[in-house]
Amino acid sequence: MSSNGIHNGEDPESITAPLLSGRRFALNNHTSQVALVGANVSPIESLDYEILENEFFKQDWRSRETVHVFQYIFMKWFTCFLVGIIVGMIGFCNNLAVENIAGVKFVITSNMMLEQRFWMAFVVFFSYNLALTVFASTITSLVAPAAAGSGIPEVKAYLNGVDAPGIFSIRTLIVKIVGSITAVSSSLLIGKAGPMVHTGACVASLLGQGGSKKHGLTWKWLRYFKNDRDRRDLVTCGSAAGIAASFRSPVGGLLFALEEMASWWRGALLWRAFFTTAVIAIVLRAWIDFCLSGKCGLFGTGGLIMFDVYSSNMSYHLTDVPPVLLLAFVGGILGSFYNYLLTKVLRIYNLIHEKGIFYKVLLACSISIFTSCLLFGLPWLASCRPCPPDASEACPTIGRSGNYKKFQCPPGHYNDLASLIFNTNDDAIRNLFSKDTDTEFQYSSVLIFLISCFFLSIFSYGVVVPAGLFVPVIVTGASYGRFVGMLVGSYTDLNHGLYAVLGAASLLGGTMRMTVSLCVIILELTNNLLLLPLIMIVLLVSKTTADAFNGNIYNLIMKAKGLPYLKGHAEPYLRQLTVSDVVTGPLQLFNGIEKVGNIVHVLRTTGHNGFPVIDESPPPEPPVLFGLVLRAHLIELLKKKSFVSTPVRTTTDAFRQFSSEDFAKRGSGNGDKIEDIELTEEEMEMYIDLHPFTNASPYTVVETMSLAKALILFRQVGLRHLLVIPKMSCRSPIVGILTRHDFMPEHIFRLHPTLVSSRWKRLRLRLPVREKSFRLS
Repeated sequence: MSSNGIHNGEDPESITAPLLSGRRFALNNHTSQVALVGANVSPIESLDYEILENEFFKQDWRSRETVHVFQYIFMKWFTCFLVGIIVGMIGFCNNLAVENIAGVKFVITSNMMLEQRFWMAFVVFFSYNLALTVFASTITSLVAPAAAGSGIPEVKAYLNGVDAPGIFSIRTLIVKIVGSITAVSSSLLIGKAGPMVHTGACVASLLGQGGSKKHGLTWKWLRYFKNDRDRRDLVTCGSAAGIAASFRSPVGGLLFALEEMASWWRGALLWRAFFTTAVIAIVLRAWIDFCLSGKCGLFGTGGLIMFDVYSSNMSYHLTDVPPVLLLAFVGGILGSFYNYLLTKVLRIYNLIHEKGIFYKVLLACSISIFTSCLLFGLPWLASCRPCPPDASEACPTIGRSGNYKKFQCPPGHYNDLASLIFNTNDDAIRNLFSKDTDTEFQYSSVLIFLISCFFLSIFSYGVVVPAGLFVPVIVTGASYGRFVGMLVGSYTDLNHGLYAVLGAASLLGGTMRMTVSLCVIILELTNNLLLLPLIMIVLLVSKTTADAFNGNIYNLIMKAKGLPYLKGHAEPYLRQLTVSDVVTGPLQLFNGIEKVGNIVHVLRTTGHNGFPVIDESPPPEPPVLFGLVLRAHLIELLKKKSFVSTPVRTTTDAFRQFSSEDFAKRGSGNGDKIEDIELTEEEMEMYIDLHPFTNASPYTVVETMSLAKALILFRQVGLRHLLVIPKMSCRSPIVGILTRHDFMPEHIFRLHPTLVSSRWKRLRLRLPVREKSFRLS
C-alpha cells in the first residue's frame, strides 16, 4: 500500500460541521443532520450516482436478456404507480384527518360560545391545541428527529447527492404523517405541503430499496433497484407526488420537482413523474367523489384546498397593471424579509434545542400556548358586522367552516376577524380567495390578520414538529393581497379575492423564488386560467426583487443545517483556482494486489469511501493508475474472505465466488461496517486481487483544470469522486481526489484567504465555521 497527496486520515470524510453555527451554536441532535437547525454533528455521506463499471457490472449487463431489460423498465413504471397510489391515499387521509380533528375542536368551542360560556370555550380550545402539540413534538423528538420541519431541504440535498442518515427511514415516514396531522390540527400556523413532499420521497425511497431491512419489512419482489441513480429517480417522482397530493395539482407537482428539487433531469424521468402525479390526481378525484356523499365527517365538499375564484366575465386593463406591479415589488421585499427573520429565529431556537429533548418540547408548548391565546383573543378586537342580505351562504356560520363566523356576536351578525383566525388555514385561505366578498372584511381585521400570520408562521416553523411553509406563506400573502385590494379598490376593476391570489403569488415568489411551478400550482388551485398573465408578472417581479437581498428559503435552511449543496453554476472566484489548489493530503492508495492487513488498517483509520488502485511498472517507469475501488466493495471482499496466500491475479476465481448482486447497494445507510468483520492473524497476512472489483474507467481531470470547470463536471455527471492526475509523467500516477468537500466555499477560503472579499470577511465574522469543516466522499 502507498500513501501520497490528499485526504488526512484523522479527519474522516463523512464528518461535517454545520455552516450556521460556530462553537457557540453547536448542533444538538444525536441522530442526524435533521430538520431543525439544531442537530448534532453527524455522519453525512455522498451518494454514488455514477455507475461504477467494474468487471462485475459489465458481466451483469452482458448476461442480461431481453426479458430482463423489459422487467427492469416495467418495475420502474410499476413502482411509480405504487408511489402515486400510496402518496395519493396518504394525502387524502391527511386532509381528512386534519379537517375532522380540527373541525371537532372548532365545533365544540363554537357551541360553548353560543351558550355564552366563553372562558370554558377558551380552556377547551387551549387544552386541545396544547395536547396535540405535546403529542406531535414528543414523538418527533423521541422517535424520529429527522421528521421535524418540512423535509424539503433534506430531500433537495439528497437529490443533489447528499445522504443525511435517517431521512427516509420507516420511523421518519410514520412520524412525518402522524406528527403533521396533529401539529396542523393544533392551530399552529404551519402547513402540510412540505411534510407531504418528504412523505412522498420516503415512500419512493422505501419502495425503491424493497422496504426497511432494519425493521424486517422487506419485499423481495420490489428489491430490484441496486444503485443510487435508480433510487434518485424514484425519490424525484415521490417529491413531485407530495406537492400533487397536497394541492391537488399534478402538473404543478411535476414542475416543482423539475424547478426546485431535482439537480439532474432527463426526458424519461419527466414521463415517469408525470405518470405518478396523474395517478395521484385520479386517486384524489375518486376519494373526493366519495366524500360528496357525506361519509367523510367534517371533511365536507371542500378540502384539498381547491379555491374557486373563477369568474367567466373577469377582465382587466392596463390601468390595473401598476397596482399589481407595486403589489409584486412590495411582496418581494416582504418575502426576503421573511427569509431573513426565519433564519434569525432558527438561530435562536438552536440555542434552546441544544439543551435537550425537554426544552424542545417546552419550546413547542410555549409557541402553542401563545398561538392559542392570540387566536382566541384577537377576534374580540373586531366589531360585529350585520350579515349581508345577499350572502351566498348561511350567515352567521354556526357549527362549520364558512365566511361568516358568529364568535361572540349577537344573532344576525358575524365577526370578520374570527372568520379568518378561528378557522383552519385552508378555510382561511378559501375565505380570502372567495369572490364577491369585497365588503365582507374590515381594514383593521385584515391588517391584524396579516401581521399575526406573518410572525406566527415564522415562530411556528422552527419547533420540533413536522411543519411546512407553503400554506403559511399562502395565507400570509393572501391577507397581504386582500389588504392591498381594499386600499386600491376604487381605482381598479379587480375584486379583492383576485388581489388575494396575486398577493399569495407575490409572497411565494419572494420567499421560495420559484416561477413556473408556482404559477401552475396557483392556477390549478384557483381553477382560473384568466389569471395567468398577472400571476406571471407578479412572480417575475417579486422573485427578481427578493433575489437582490438574499436567497431561496430552502437554500438558506440547507446551509443552516450544514447540508453541502452544490449549486448549478460556478462562482467567479473558482476560475482563479486549479483543482490542484484545493486537494490536501495525505492520499491513501492500494496496489492492484493488496495485503489484507493493509486494507483493514486503512478502512479502520480513515473514513474515505473511495481509494485509487495502482499497478507497479518495471523501473524506471512510474506506477500506472488502474482505477478506483469503493469502501463498500472492499468490505464485501473482506466479509466473504476472498483471499489468496500469494500475490497473484485471481480474476477467473473471483467470478466464480461473486455475482453482481454482492456489490449492489442495498439502500440508504444500510452498508456493512469494517468493525463488524473479524479476521485472524493468518488471514491478515493474505492478499486480495482488487482488479476485478475496481472501476477501471473513473472520471479524471488534469491538475491544471480550473476548479470552476471541474465543479460543472462533478455536479452535472453526479460524481462522488473525481480523480486528479498529473499533467506531466511523474512518480505518482495521481495527484489527489476531489470530493464534494473540496468545492465548499469554507474549505476553499480557508486554504486561500486572499480570495475572500470584504463582503465574505464580514460574513465569516457573523457566521464563524468550526475548524473541522465538511469532509465527505
